[in-house]
Amino acid sequence: MRTEWMNQPTLARPPAGGEGGEGGMSRRSFIKVGAVAGGGLVLGFFVPGANKFARAADAKPSYAPNAFLRIAPDNTVTVAVNRLEFGQGVQTSLPMLIAEELDADWSQMRGELAPAADVFKDPAFGIQMTGGSSAINHSFMQYREIGAKARVMLISAAAEQWKIKPEQCKTSKGMVMGPAGQKASYGSLAESAMQQAVPDTVKLKDAKDFRYIGKPTKRLDARAKSNGKQQFGIDFSLPNMLVAVVVHPPVFGAKVARLDASKAKAIKGVVDVFEVALDRGARGVAVIANGYWPAKQGRDALMVEWDSSAVEKVSSVQQLADYKALAKTPGLAVKKADISQLAAAPQKISAVYEFPYLAHAPMEPLNCVIELKADRCTVWAGSQFQTFDHGAIAATAGLKPDSVTLNTMMAGGGFGRRAVPTSDYIVEAVNVAKAYMATGKNAPLKVIWSREDDIKGGYYRPSHVHRAELGLDAKGKIIAWDHAIVGQSILTGTPLESMMVKNGIDGTMVEGMDEPYEVPLNLTVHNAKANVPVLWWRSVGSTHTAFVMETLIDEAAQLANMDAVAYRKQLIGEKHPRHLAALDLAVAKSGYGKKALPKGQAWGVALHESFNSVVAYVVQASVENGVPKLHKVTAGVHCNLAVNPLTIEAQVQGAILMALSTTLPGAAITLKDGVVEQGNFSDYTVARMADMPLVEVHIVPSGDAPTGMGEPGVPPLAPAFANAIFKLTGKRLRKLPFDLASA
Repeated sequence: MRTEWMNQPTLARPPAGGEGGEGGMSRRSFIKVGAVAGGGLVLGFFVPGANKFARAADAKPSYAPNAFLRIAPDNTVTVAVNRLEFGQGVQTSLPMLIAEELDADWSQMRGELAPAADVFKDPAFGIQMTGGSSAINHSFMQYREIGAKARVMLISAAAEQWKIKPEQCKTSKGMVMGPAGQKASYGSLAESAMQQAVPDTVKLKDAKDFRYIGKPTKRLDARAKSNGKQQFGIDFSLPNMLVAVVVHPPVFGAKVARLDASKAKAIKGVVDVFEVALDRGARGVAVIANGYWPAKQGRDALMVEWDSSAVEKVSSVQQLADYKALAKTPGLAVKKADISQLAAAPQKISAVYEFPYLAHAPMEPLNCVIELKADRCTVWAGSQFQTFDHGAIAATAGLKPDSVTLNTMMAGGGFGRRAVPTSDYIVEAVNVAKAYMATGKNAPLKVIWSREDDIKGGYYRPSHVHRAELGLDAKGKIIAWDHAIVGQSILTGTPLESMMVKNGIDGTMVEGMDEPYEVPLNLTVHNAKANVPVLWWRSVGSTHTAFVMETLIDEAAQLANMDAVAYRKQLIGEKHPRHLAALDLAVAKSGYGKKALPKGQAWGVALHESFNSVVAYVVQASVENGVPKLHKVTAGVHCNLAVNPLTIEAQVQGAILMALSTTLPGAAITLKDGVVEQGNFSDYTVARMADMPLVEVHIVPSGDAPTGMGEPGVPPLAPAFANAIFKLTGKRLRKLPFDLASA
């Protein structure tokens, strides 16, 4: 027998929730789970009281494990990964943690994505999610503990069989060994181990004994992704499944005024056409067909007139002007500092920064497979927010939560777009399925967004304007800094507002300002309103705050007539040793200040902390025919203990490419009369292979518990690049994407 969630390679269906009290899972309820699973050792743990959105720092030092582990009779160890895998490597790194404490044979380890279930909630956040660079950070102790507890139970089973004391046994590479030469594989012991009591506490390995943690480890999913066998959400299909595409209104929130579906229905393969409810009160039109191409052809043939009279029609040009005007007025106070010396300061910096809306634009557009029945709903999707999405499915379908199954599928990127508090594309799929059922028909549906749907579909990184006024003394010391930020809040109006918006301040808008520098910063914000759906985008607020901070610090260093690195180190002082370590490592490895660069190239430096990890970049850049060119990036990374250095290197490489995209002409979402003007990679720029610089990644050694690395590689790249461009051109770049002509 196999556990139900193991029946298909990408289909996971564990129990809907955990059982247990303050002491964790009882032996009785553990055996109950084991009896359902059968055929191996299955561990499942519930996290008591994990019912609020919290920071990792708020979590207890020792997390109670809340993941599933299965050891099959053939010695295969399968780990249910409680996150979404969409390129960041958790399907390898989390099994590494269990393998380490389990003393497993790495060649026998497997990872499978867990479905939505209470038992898989993040131990700090209290919801099942992937975001905030939290996977390894929050589950480091959690997954190690579950491996260690499984090891104790296997030893107990062997000791009972051999009639010796557990302390007489040892483990290594998936085997338990006894003092008289006895040997038993984990697979052979799994059934009896399942009957052992789950230990309340376990002793974890000392770092010096690590076999897997900290060692460069090739990814478990690399082969399948290389040979084309990996199944992503968009690849998943069911028997008799139909495909649905939706016409979204050109202006957010608009409704259908008139629909003529006759030409669409005449296309071969089109099954039905009907109006459907969409996100944020909008209405659209769904086309159901026996494949994507006829569905798309049917959609293209539709005649739809829209009513946008009741919604705001945003235009980027006017919005920018409004934001600049607003930035000059008093806003909500975030940080207060004495700026009385600003007016008379011997040296001043006055700057206005502009940042556009950004689309996430993952390679795999949004998609969802749904099988809706009168009493049950099953969904397959690459969800970053399983808890929210599971609840939204139940509410939209009018079903009880235990009648809903949400299976987590491998996703081809996301960068935040698959973690929407409104569950927009998931709810849309349920609404399409409901409307189809209402016609008296029913079949599994795959709802697919085209690239154009994805880029025009909303939930962008907000546009922002920063106004900065700095006063420096004669020696270049910053003596006053007045700063204002204008932009939309990504949290206001969401379920997270009450927990993450304080005194009207959305913490994500201002994160990354000030530290690690000792500067007298007076910071205010304006929460602008606009009919444009906004959301986090890889590295969230640091996508704009790091650029502002690191270019201004560089400019201050110039006025102080100091080296950019020396000036930063002077401002950092001794309070932030991790920042200094990352910066020193990047500088040393790059040869900054010591080696001569090729003619026409210049150095650029930037440093930033996000999600508790510090990344420093030293870049080499040039300007060729008026176009900035990035040649090399040397990274100094401080993320504490590096669980898998190969994953960290890959994360930084990917982050650099994504950050580089934000500097390229055309890397902006703009609106005119409420309509998004971009629709595909032909008019929304992303960096290509030819743009990619040489990258060297160096990690500061540390034995402290790991911090996140999914996002911290993004923020420092653009400012480091801009600082190099200044040295070559004398122009300070105040906006993204770069525009040398207007600088």
